[in-house]
Amino acid sequence: MRISKAPSTLALIPDGNRRWARSHRLDFFNGYRRGVEKFIDFAEWCKDYGVDNITVWAFSTENFRRPGPERDALFGLYKKVAADKKMLSRLHETETRFNVVGDITMLPKDLARALKKVEVETGAYKDRVINMLVAYGGKDDILHAARLLVRNAVRRGVSNVNETLFRSYMISRTVPDIDLVIRTSGEERLSGFMPWQSGYSELYFSKKLWPDFTRRDLELALVEYERRRRRFGF
Repeated sequence: MRISKAPSTLALIPDGNRRWARSHRLDFFNGYRRGVEKFIDFAEWCKDYGVDNITVWAFSTENFRRPGPERDALFGLYKKVAADKKMLSRLHETETRFNVVGDITMLPKDLARALKKVEVETGAYKDRVINMLVAYGGKDDILHAARLLVRNAVRRGVSNVNETLFRSYMISRTVPDIDLVIRTSGEERLSGFMPWQSGYSELYFSKKLWPDFTRRDLELALVEYERRRRRFGF
């Protein structure tokens, strides 16, 4: 399908992995594993349509409330993918920078090291980016910036606060404003997803559970994005 106006920046909230696993009589680990495999496909589809900046919400700060075995299984899966030589080779082949966004001090140290290693090894690439939100929360992001700004205002006499300055203190400062947010599984809310970057995002909600999401479903989202007229308050 020809897409004439693809978003430059696209964000994904890949919801429904656990429900997919239950519906297939599988444990939650297999649901997450299938979800990660699907995202690898998704990133390739986006590349084909000219989407060069993808942000995926992999693990929120609220997700730390989940049972320990579930968290550990997901963290182990992320570590395995980060250490996969084929995955790193693919990032190099497509000249894709991998960017970790979140409070990685909350993660197991071995996972944090594995993710940062991929980030460093792909850091030279500029044109194509995958941002992985892990240990990230939208309110936490805003509060983090506010605390640093207040501290610097006192120490350095900062008085002229504008959007550019405030953004420079955010955990997500390297992530640009999002053109299109896709959320799967029928949930129609952002749940604290990047409140700064998504202020004027177009929102698209798919009823598909994330592991069932297909290239055709992405096409439908992109076609809907083409139809919308973005006014940015005008």
